[in-house]
Order: sequence, then C-alpha cells, then structure tokens
Amino acid sequence: MRLGAVLGLTLAVLGCAIADNAVDRTTMQLDGRRLVLSGEITSRTPANFIAVLDANPRVQVIVPFDMPGSVDEMAVYRMGDAIRARGLDTHLTADSEIYSGAVNLFLAGNRRSMERGAIMGVHSWADGFGEGSSYPRDASEHRGNVAYTRDMLGSDAFYWFTLQAAPSDGIHVLTQAEIKGFGLVTE
Repeated sequence: MRLGAVLGLTLAVLGCAIADNAVDRTTMQLDGRRLVLSGEITSRTPANFIAVLDANPRVQVIVPFDMPGSVDEMAVYRMGDAIRARGLDTHLTADSEIYSGAVNLFLAGNRRSMERGAIMGVHSWADGFGEGSSYPRDASEHRGNVAYTRDMLGSDAFYWFTLQAAPSDGIHVLTQAEIKGFGLVTE
C-alpha cells in the first residue's frame, strides 16, 4: 500500500474517533429528585451534565441506567468529581446495566445503592499500545485511574482487579461477592 493511502486511511480512522467523541451521546432525564443517565459518555457529556445539575439543584440521586461506558475517561472523572463535590448519591435500578467507564461514574456517589438485578461489568483498558494490564504498576498510564479509584473508594484495589477481570474487548459481570468485597455499594 502506498504511503499516501496509508496516511489517508489513518486520518480517516482518527477522524471517525474524534467525531465519535465530539457529540454527547448521553441522554439525561429528570425523574423527581433523580437524574437518569443513558448512553455513552463522550468528551461533551460533562459540560451538559453539569449544566443540567446547575439548572436542577433539587437533584439528589444520579441513576446510571443503560450505559455501555465511555470514549473519554477524563470525561468520567469530571462527572464523577461533580457528583462527589455536590454530595450526590448514585443508584442502580433493577433494570440498570452499566459497563466500563459508567461503573467508574457510579463509584462517585456519596452513597451508592443498587437493586437486585442490576448489572455492572468491567474490563481492562487499551491505549493502542497495549492492555492496561500489560503496563507495570508504577507506569504513569495508571496514575489517573488509581487516583480516581482511591478518591472514590478509599483504595485502588478495585482498579487493579478490573485490569485482570477481562481484556479491553471483553467484559466481566461483577458478582455480588465482588461488589460487596470492593465496597462498591454503601447501602
């Protein structure tokens, strides 16, 4: 393949990835004092999320409902920090299914609860160079996730578990014992 064709293909793929992240694909619906979230978190989601919270100061509980995860982990951190700073709780309904970055968002709740039937799934991350699990523990690539997990749970043990639970293209559905053991729910 000629260099020009390779470059063109690379730019097209990169352009799709940037476009993927440029649109907010998270829906937010008010339900009394609850804000129900569905969809994938992108780099546009935090600004919209904070605007909805600012316009609705009565919101007390964030309900991640049907969320496959995120395409921007920093966006998850910004949303999680907003949840924690405002003293909001997170709750999963019996029909909630959250995966990957959405699980990290759930961890931000001041109080975290879930109904029987809710599903949380985790996996390692990948950055184009390798799986998160392939990096040494002291690698800089882990710092953001380690700090966030410690801030939310008081320990980074859950983060290290997720790296081993499933590869980035797989998913591990957490058991009740794992959820309890890592302190993911507080009630």
